[in-house]
Amino acid sequence: MGKTNDLSKALQKKSQDILNAMELVSSTKDNLNTFRNNGWDSFFAKVTFFCNKLQIDLPNMEAPYTSTRYRPRKKDLHVTFGHYYRVDLFNVTLDKQLYELNSRFNEETIELLSLSSSLTSKEINVDEISLLVEKYYPQDFSDQEKIQLRYQLEIFNIEKLKNINLSGASTISDLCKSLVDTKKRETYYLVDRVIRLILTLPVSTATTERGFSAMKILKNRLRNKMSDDYLANSLVIYIEKEIVENFDSESIIDEFKKS
Repeated sequence: MGKTNDLSKALQKKSQDILNAMELVSSTKDNLNTFRNNGWDSFFAKVTFFCNKLQIDLPNMEAPYTSTRYRPRKKDLHVTFGHYYRVDLFNVTLDKQLYELNSRFNEETIELLSLSSSLTSKEINVDEISLLVEKYYPQDFSDQEKIQLRYQLEIFNIEKLKNINLSGASTISDLCKSLVDTKKRETYYLVDRVIRLILTLPVSTATTERGFSAMKILKNRLRNKMSDDYLANSLVIYIEKEIVENFDSESIIDEFKKS
């Protein structure tokens, strides 16, 4: 848990720099992978020291492992305590953490975050932002607006170098505030729209904190056996209820019929 603690705390912040979040996710995944492949010996040495210090008995790691919950099967007779603790507990626990990180931050999400980080660089990469809009937000911009966005980004790049309030923004949320404070939001309304769409990403908002509060309401004693997928879907609907209220039930039913 300690190896993912910094990432967990960072993702719970109300405002998170997208580039830093992406780098932290990548470094955390690499750290967990290295620890899984090479960290067992040092980890077990610490466990042994801790147990000896507190006079806690350790099992013989070379002895055959016997489960106290299940009747041993023939294939289990050759499994030692060392194999069980390393493969079935240590490796499996880390594999689950890596799986969750890879599921939450898959290649598509990482690409989206990477393209988004261009907005806070010294010079915005017009091609990257155009690709981001074309690939991830095609329905939020008309074809004409996509063309106009490129022109706005090119002019915005020039003005950003001259305006210290715009060039001094280190995060996307700061850039959004700067556009409002300098009254440039109306001029660069398409750039502003891109920024606001990106700010809806979970690593940039307080969605996590809202999620914890909503979880207390949704997953009460009567619903304690909800599956993870069902809970996640229910949380999204509850947290974003203002958006959900505008959904047309008939269109949702039609969408399910198609699939």
